[in-house]
Amino acid sequence: MSVYEAIARRRDVRNEFTGDVVDEEVLLRLLRAAHAAPSVGHTRPWDFVVVQDPATLARFASHVAGCREDFARSLPRDRAETFDPIVIDGIEQSGTGIVVTYDPARVAAPMCSDGTPSNETGRLSVALAIENLWLAATAEGVGVGWVSFYHNDFLSRLLSIPDDVEPVAWLCVGPVTGLRSVPDLEHFGWRAGRPLDAAVHREAYRDRDTAVSGEQ
Repeated sequence: MSVYEAIARRRDVRNEFTGDVVDEEVLLRLLRAAHAAPSVGHTRPWDFVVVQDPATLARFASHVAGCREDFARSLPRDRAETFDPIVIDGIEQSGTGIVVTYDPARVAAPMCSDGTPSNETGRLSVALAIENLWLAATAEGVGVGWVSFYHNDFLSRLLSIPDDVEPVAWLCVGPVTGLRSVPDLEHFGWRAGRPLDAAVHREAYRDRDTAVSGEQ
């Protein structure tokens, strides 16, 4: 699979996990791909916590379910109805969680234009590691789902993550029956994808209204 095919086929997986645990050799290949990502100052400020204990997966899944309910209650009725059928995680179904963390102590923070320190380049480095893992997983026929409904302090306590280390992502990782042709959020009508021509500016930044509409 070419990198362009992997980019086009990559999906945020929820429903398609087979229930099998990812092969250990495949898992190590995915982690090597993530660890090969570019990083600010070649610091590699990430760590990967691999979670496969069913009890831990169940505890985190229960926490995420509660956070999902809280979010659903906060929505207007029409959006709540749209959100209702959307599955937000595959924590137990995938059988493996990879928690990616950021350690700011590894990064001598570059300075912003106003002279203040910035950790953003370190966090962006972690995001590049996540993307590497995700594309490698797609090429391997392995699904990845990024869990977004949880509290960092709960996750840190659950996995004994030090106070000065920031959890960035819980990734559900496992073999899949297949990948959707369109993202789940688009499939269920939560939000349509923004077209490329609405995001590309030439020579100068267009105003937002024009950029969102996609007009030239």
